[in-house]
Amino acid sequence: MNGFRAQLLAFALVLGGFGPSAHAQQVPGEFDIGTVQSPVLVIEFERAFGESAFGKRFALELEQAGAEIAAENRQIEAELTEEEQKLTEQRQTLDPQAFRELADAFDQKVQKLRREQDTKARALVERQETARRDFLISARPVLNRIMQDAGAVVVMDKRNVFATVSAIDVTDQVILGINQLLAEADKANAPKDAPAEEPSKQDP
Repeated sequence: MNGFRAQLLAFALVLGGFGPSAHAQQVPGEFDIGTVQSPVLVIEFERAFGESAFGKRFALELEQAGAEIAAENRQIEAELTEEEQKLTEQRQTLDPQAFRELADAFDQKVQKLRREQDTKARALVERQETARRDFLISARPVLNRIMQDAGAVVVMDKRNVFATVSAIDVTDQVILGINQLLAEADKANAPKDAPAEEPSKQDP
């Protein structure tokens, strides 16, 4: 997680960088941080990610993918156990060389399947890393807006701050802003309903 904390600290943006181009990137919906004005704001990144619609959607996708891999593992284990049992029974009727060839082929199959499943498991971990990076990118315009409203020059991960006051914690505002962005994106990407066809006129 240290890498993600470092990425989050990359949101330490100089106030002078909030020129017209940055302000032009509007965030839909209404949210604010109240009357607080502070050059430094803090955010609980893991909570913002986990409690946002973005993070919840990803968590569901990850849970489904993990369940699929677990089901595959159970099926593979059952099939290999059955195959191993048959191979053990054949040992009494095969000459040693023939049995050794079958046993070696079985071992190679086991190793191949293990590598394939390990690759899938590692891919899930990589998806977690990618999802967090995507979240940071999505959060940038929200953070820009919040920093402008607060007159802030830096946003820091709360875990890296020794002591702070709750007033400068903008985690809830970031969650709200991200949810609004996601809702707007879903609405824009939703398939448009086809216009209803007018009933054909028939001669009486």
